[in-house]
Order: sequence, then C-alpha cells, then structure tokens
Amino acid sequence: MMRGGGNTLRGAVSLKGVRIARVIAKLEPGGAQLGALRLSVELERHFGVSHTILAGQASSAGIRLFERAGLRVETFGGLEMQYAVDPCFANWIAPRVEATDLVHAHMFGAWWAAARTLAPSIPLIASEHNALRWPGQPREHEMSAALARVDRFCAHGPASRALAERLGLPPDRLVEGISAIPDQLEFAAPPAGLRSPRIVYAGRLHEEKGPDLLLAALELLAAPPATYLLGAGPLEDPLRDRVSRNGLAGRVHFCGWRERVGRWLAGASVCVVPSRQESWSQTAVHAMALGVPVVGTAVEGLPQTLADGRGLIVAPEDPEALAAAIADLLTGRRVTDLDAARDYAARFGAPRIAARYAALYAQLLDRRVSSATEALPRAA
Repeated sequence: MMRGGGNTLRGAVSLKGVRIARVIAKLEPGGAQLGALRLSVELERHFGVSHTILAGQASSAGIRLFERAGLRVETFGGLEMQYAVDPCFANWIAPRVEATDLVHAHMFGAWWAAARTLAPSIPLIASEHNALRWPGQPREHEMSAALARVDRFCAHGPASRALAERLGLPPDRLVEGISAIPDQLEFAAPPAGLRSPRIVYAGRLHEEKGPDLLLAALELLAAPPATYLLGAGPLEDPLRDRVSRNGLAGRVHFCGWRERVGRWLAGASVCVVPSRQESWSQTAVHAMALGVPVVGTAVEGLPQTLADGRGLIVAPEDPEALAAAIADLLTGRRVTDLDAARDYAARFGAPRIAARYAALYAQLLDRRVSSATEALPRAA
C-alpha cells in the first residue's frame, strides 16, 4: 500500500507501477509545459511512475520536447484547446485513460474534458498555471461544473486560486501549484561569443510576456548592453523591425527558443521579466538560482516571487521605470539580496517538487483503495 501523508522527501512514497495520464490542453515550449515535463521525468526516474501524455493541440517543437525525454505524445489535433469546451476532445480522451490509475490535467480545456469523461473511481488533479484570459465569453458555468469532479485543484498563482474560491471549490481540494526549475548541471557550457555585461530575457515573444516593453526600456538607456531574447512567438517580426528602426541592431540578439536557458543566464548582469501576466515565472526563479539579479513587473504573482529584496519590482506598462531599474542594477546603485534569492529558488528543484506531487498522488490513490475496500460486501 502506498502511503504519502505529508512527507515530501524523495523516496518517502512508492508509486512503482502507477499509471498516470497527463493531459495537456496546449503543448508548446512554454513554462507550464516545461514544468509538466520536468515533473513527469522526475516521477518516472525516482518514483516508478509510467505516463501517458495526451495533448489537445501540440506544436512540433512541443512534441519534440517531450519525446526527447522519452515521453511519447498522442495528440487530439484540435485548435485553441487551452480554453475549449470540446466534447469531442473528451470522447477522444475516454478510451486512453481507462487503464490509468490517476489523471493530472493541465489548463482548463484539458481538465474540463477529463472531468466530463473520467470514471468516478479515477482521481483527477487539475492544474491552472496562469490567470485565465478567456478569448471570448467566460465559461465559468462549465468551469464550476468541472470543478465539482476535480479531486485537487493546483492553483499556480493568486488569480487562478481566487477564481476557484469564487466558484465555490471547497478549501480542502485547493492546493498550491508549484513548478520545477531546471537542474543546475545544465549550466556548465555557455554559448560561444556570449557578451558581458548582458541582459537576458527568456520567454515567449508574446504580448502577455512584455518583450516590447523591454525594447522600449532599452531605447531609453544611453548605452544599453548586449541583450539576448530567448524565445519565439508572434511578436518576433515586429520586435525585429523595432530593433532595426530604433538603433538597437547589434545590441539585441534574437536567439530563438532554447531548452537550456541557464547557459545564457549564468553570469548575466540582469534578467528582465517585463510581463503583463505572470503567475510565478520560472525564468525569474531560474535566474535567482544562478545568482543573477532580477527585475520584474508588479503583476499577479510576480511581486511575491521577488519579495523581500529577492528582486526589483517596477510598475507594469512603464518602460521608464523598467529602464531606471535596469540601469540601477547595471551600475550597482541598487542591489538585490542574492543569498535570499538562491535560498528561495532552492525550494523549486525538480526532486523536491516531484516528491511533493508524489505524496499528493499517493494520498488520492490510497483514498481510492480505502473507499473501494469499504464498499465491498461483508462476509456473512
């Protein structure tokens, strides 16, 4: 019998032979997906779990990311599945989770579909990694109905937690969602020709991540240092045009999406997280683990991440404030508490995060076994 209790040390629980279906609404190179990948790999490596990976929609880069780690992906092939209420997706999931012991679904479209189709005997965990930004009419009625089936809701940030509470999720089914940062051993070999001093941005080139705000801040600096943008997305072409027009050519380098961001971050002068939406920021915590000063915007969960001097916080949508904070860190006029930042980041190593989820899985599986035993007819 598996016993999780509250012990989150590696090896404190055994999940050997347990089959988990991890359902991801949108599989692409992003923070939520990288967190799910690191969790899956660590659970298989140290806890004996086996995985089925099911994706509502997936990019080729997202599929390669998982398959390079030895995790085969099955894809439904839908469009914009992150916020979808799609019965066809639920029907597609159904036969693929029949033989699993537990389902962990990431993003609303995935856990709504799993809640619709999953047998009552199979525990369901839902993870919401960011504030929900409904593309059309909010589907809160459907969300509330799905939450009634969810055994545990992992809220990654204050916005998703507040929404679940407002929709009536019982407190005992609401837990803090946590993602893992990469292993420090990934940072050994920096790319050739990397310049110093340097600024590093790592994230999707998307409006919600604010790379345009970083460029606006660089334009305000008298002599901006080399700046490396690690990521890809719909803003790439407009950002490149802006760099060419505004005299930043040769200073701003577009590096594309990189799996091992730490190679660029290690030794950087500043890591900038200029987001318009950010529940936590793996990039920020990754930089903190490496002793790199971080400046971020006061949005959603980022102030808590950088609290107590672990980083600098500036107002969102304010390139002037961002430029001033960057300049202060580059010149040493202001400093961050790098020791406190490292201590904070140490809480998010992959083994520790996997152990926490292993204990949660074991608790739910034990409860299922106990309920099934109690339901057996008693002998005369």
